[in-house]
Amino acid sequence: MRLDTIQLRDVLPCVFRGAETEPPVSRSEIWLRDVTLSRGGVYMIEAESGTGKSSLCSYIYGNRGDYEGSILFNGRDIRSFSVKEWCDLRCRHIALLPQEMRLFPELTAMENIEIKNRLTSCKSREAILAMLDRLEIAHKADVVASRLSIGQQQRVAIVRALCQPFDFILLDEPVSHLDARNNGVVASLVAEEASSRGAGVIATSVGYAISLDVTGKYSL
Repeated sequence: MRLDTIQLRDVLPCVFRGAETEPPVSRSEIWLRDVTLSRGGVYMIEAESGTGKSSLCSYIYGNRGDYEGSILFNGRDIRSFSVKEWCDLRCRHIALLPQEMRLFPELTAMENIEIKNRLTSCKSREAILAMLDRLEIAHKADVVASRLSIGQQQRVAIVRALCQPFDFILLDEPVSHLDARNNGVVASLVAEEASSRGAGVIATSVGYAISLDVTGKYSL
């Protein structure tokens, strides 16, 4: 199976029920719309705080189901997927960089990355070190995550997200803690990894947009 399309059909977070004609829902180009995101495309979703960008990522990733409407993968409603199917999707078809990063603070940067990489056997240790070096944190590979700056932690989480096969990668505010130069370096790495897989990129932003050439841009 290859994941070629993600469709959102009249999706609305349950928390917004009853406010369909009020901001932010009434202004949204995602909520209560019919939107198709295709493999190979790059999509930027711009959102103010509190409009549901992290919720959207969680819905697509299957972590949450507190929404109305339908989300379809290749035309199939994701509510019908079994636990086994979700495990395969998250291991081989959808990668996620959560906003809160979810690193284990007591583990080193490399150990955090290897937790995922052992499941997927996607990258060699040398390839991981090369990505860390490109993001200028190779010297932090053996430092525990709790002793890294927030920006360094974000770069570790980005490398971890790339250590799996994927047809789509979800990036929830991927550069919110990075300066313009590091934004560009991260964007280049993500673009190259996505291109090598023919994958789609879905990134959210609340003022810190990752520097990617976008196929489509939506306001949430």
